[in-house]
Amino acid sequence: MTFPGSRPPRLRVVAIGDADSFVKWAAHLIDQVDDISQHLLLVHTPLVVSDAQRDAAVAGTRFADHPASITRIAFDDVADWLARDTPDVVVLAGRAPFVRLLGREIDRLTRRPVVVSGLPGMSIPALRGALEYRRHCDLVVVHSHREVTAYTRLGRALGATVPVGLATFPFAKPARVASTGTDLVFAAQALVPGDRAERRRIAEVLRLAAVADPSRRVVVKLRSRPGEVEAHQERDGYTDLLENAPENLVFSFAPMAEALATAEGLVTVSSTAAVEALAAGVPVIALDDFGIRPDLLNRVFDRSGLLGGGDDVVARRFRHPDPQWAAANYFHDSRDSRWWEQVRALVAQRRRGALPVRTVPLPRGGALHAAWHRRMVLGDADRTPSGRIAAVLVTPAIAALAALKRRRSRAAVPDALAADFTLAPSPLAEPVRRRSEASASIR
Repeated sequence: MTFPGSRPPRLRVVAIGDADSFVKWAAHLIDQVDDISQHLLLVHTPLVVSDAQRDAAVAGTRFADHPASITRIAFDDVADWLARDTPDVVVLAGRAPFVRLLGREIDRLTRRPVVVSGLPGMSIPALRGALEYRRHCDLVVVHSHREVTAYTRLGRALGATVPVGLATFPFAKPARVASTGTDLVFAAQALVPGDRAERRRIAEVLRLAAVADPSRRVVVKLRSRPGEVEAHQERDGYTDLLENAPENLVFSFAPMAEALATAEGLVTVSSTAAVEALAAGVPVIALDDFGIRPDLLNRVFDRSGLLGGGDDVVARRFRHPDPQWAAANYFHDSRDSRWWEQVRALVAQRRRGALPVRTVPLPRGGALHAAWHRRMVLGDADRTPSGRIAAVLVTPAIAALAALKRRRSRAAVPDALAADFTLAPSPLAEPVRRRSEASASIR
């Protein structure tokens, strides 16, 4: 019972994730909220973070100070754990198929929590698969006014009425003091660019930057150490492309915040690290040597004032963003970030029994397709016979269907919609696709 004038009980919030970028996003998102009870579940999948990746992901949050608030767990144990813990809010932090698979486990609970998901990186253009796979959630969190507009509009076009909430990028934190660093930090991306020749060109630009000024370091910031996994597995890694690098060109596996502490400027193609850098007062070059292309995920930087070429990198001509672009893209007034107010309202609505239940439907293809979906997310952690059978029988059909949908969607995108979001094919075959998964599956 709550008495007049007494404080309401703290909400219990549990985040569930696996891959490094999503674990970092969830830990820092929750850390923005005061006066809650929190826990982080790390589900065993082929992408689950190592201990080192976990520590880097939660660095600077309350989770880092309370390691007992982080639990590694098998997928088959998630529903029972949630049934015992009875959280008020569950944050699903993973690729789109992971979110849908965990949504089905939440559907098994007698006491259903408010379900929140979100997109941990820059998410322009809005993708159909990103929203479709999260439409069973009670709230989808994005990080700019532009993304709110794009995903709300996409939802109306698809008939997906899931509310969209705005949050400040949780790990984009202002620096306490102005940076006096001298490092050129390059934020590497696993699949961007995907072309080997383009990755070799970037490696050569970094080498030339190091040679141009041996007194200052060029730091290649990598997401994972050899043998670790990420949300996307890197091809043509920079450790191989830069085998004979100058001594002042070094590799770093430290948290991005640590790398930025000694940075003069940051270079990337389209990493969210650009936002983290700008928030910390570190200028940026968004490398545009290869143009503005969907597969490079760099359309968001159009008219940002941040675009620059390889010559700019070598000369260290870093940029600060155009103010109008910044206000629409990730640097809005913090008072506009009202996602947690929306969550509290949803919790109150649920307690009144007035919150509609968004049950995840069984996929077309029934139990066999559901078994394939589970197998594709969990990999060898799925020990079910149906999963092994589905992987053999369904994968070729899914690949063919995805190819057909891609061809149809290219021909069917209305001009009025294409300007703000992409009606990309649903990511049913994400595990068997390799290219624009850098956009579809990360979301």
